Amino acid sequence: MDPDISVLFHCAHWTGLLEAQVHVELSERFNRQTDPALERHIEEVWTKRVSKEPWLFNGAKFRLHSFCLASPKPLPSVLQGDGDQDPQRQENMCETNGCMNETEGAQNGESNLQPELKNSTSEQAALSGPLLILRLGLTCYRDYLGTNWSSQVAELRQRGRAEFDDPLALLAQPLGVGAVLCTDDGQVVFIRRSQRVAEAGGLLDIPGGHPEPKVVSERLGLELSEDQISVATMQPRPELVVSELFSSVCAEIRDEVNIPLSSLRAPVLLGIALNHTSAGRPSAEFYVSCSLTSDEVRSLYWEGGPEAHESTDIIFFSRKEVLQLDRRSPLWSEMCPSAKGAVLLYQSVKPDGKLEASQRESTHS
Repeated sequence: MDPDISVLFHCAHWTGLLEAQVHVELSERFNRQTDPALERHIEEVWTKRVSKEPWLFNGAKFRLHSFCLASPKPLPSVLQGDGDQDPQRQENMCETNGCMNETEGAQNGESNLQPELKNSTSEQAALSGPLLILRLGLTCYRDYLGTNWSSQVAELRQRGRAEFDDPLALLAQPLGVGAVLCTDDGQVVFIRRSQRVAEAGGLLDIPGGHPEPKVVSERLGLELSEDQISVATMQPRPELVVSELFSSVCAEIRDEVNIPLSSLRAPVLLGIALNHTSAGRPSAEFYVSCSLTSDEVRSLYWEGGPEAHESTDIIFFSRKEVLQLDRRSPLWSEMCPSAKGAVLLYQSVKPDGKLEASQRESTHS
């Protein structure tokens, strides 16, 4: 396994999850833990960073605290796997902390939290309620740079483990999004990151960014500055947060690759990957198919979108090539951690098969 990344959990049992199958729980309990000394350190890191990169700006982000992955089978009163009635097992199913030691988190996400499921479709699963619950708090980009990217991150992890039984309790852990974008002629889109971006300059990446709490606030009819946004304002409408999670990945494709939203099909959640170069920062990775060919996408990219400055080139690889990528591939060393995590999830979940089967059924019906 590449030390830069791991998979927290994948949705291979359902060949990916649709928006209706995902819920969120918002609470200030899921925010980062802190103290005055840490806040001073964060402010010092931020001031120094902005002095070197004055184009940086702060903004609210969602913080992934934990998740609950459920079986789609009808269950009595708790989410559990394989009919296991052991109370400790049920606790593990419903309270698994995505902010634990990354190795433990990845193993739990891929084994304990993935019940063996057979003969279930996404449509049938949706009838049973949400298959995934994400427990989210709030954080910000400034706190991310001052914790996950801090020179003191090892000490912060030790303190988190000692004081809160959670090595990531003091870290920002903003939830990112990324897209394995596939064109109509079966090509997967990669972009080469600009040297001016904050992370992984010059490396191959997928389109991505962050779901924005500010967008949710605007949809609620609230005109709030970034520092006025709170969990309390969004708690009454958690479905808007889910909507932003899924729509933000399409917005990033539009802004970075210049593809109109009307050409993108509904995103399918593959799972969540952890970037260990930034202390285990989580990113929700999606599969998004496009009605345009690779030539059409290339032409639109070179016309330039709102975030064209974030990349310098667009590269296409066939789905077969992407499915065969691994650490031995020369291309692997050119990819940034977020792209590697998305590729691993794509290889595990294989959402194309589900879509192709659906298309065949439509053709024969």
